[in-house]
Amino acid sequence: MSAANQLAALVSNMYATGLLDDQFQQLQLLQDPSAPDFVSEVVTLFCQDGERIIEELAKLLEKPNVDFDRVDAFVHQLKGSSANIGAQKVKNTCIQFREFCQQKSRDGCLKVLETMRINFYELRGKFQTMLQLERQVNGFPPNK
Repeated sequence: MSAANQLAALVSNMYATGLLDDQFQQLQLLQDPSAPDFVSEVVTLFCQDGERIIEELAKLLEKPNVDFDRVDAFVHQLKGSSANIGAQKVKNTCIQFREFCQQKSRDGCLKVLETMRINFYELRGKFQTMLQLERQVNGFPPNK
């Protein structure tokens, strides 16, 4: 299967499994010849920020006295970037997470953090594969 076909199948699967929603298509429409790396830059930033936020959340939830307002602020930030990029599963997990923050339920937050990790890292892995395939399709050598 060619890299272009693999890429199309991968992105189609990401929609079918609910990892992505239509917002990702909107993002792709913003890419043009003047900004050929636009989507890959946005995806890369999303992945870096998401990883940082998840680490921060884990640290905050380990503390004996959880600052639920800070936890909520980080979850809100990730929800916004997930919505902007079309990361549907991560966004939906953030919505659940914020409900547990409002209830000040540390156990609920910890459970949802685990689900968030799974959804985020699944998406990040597929985004990384997508970017590698795009580089092949566009004639760039794959990143090492």
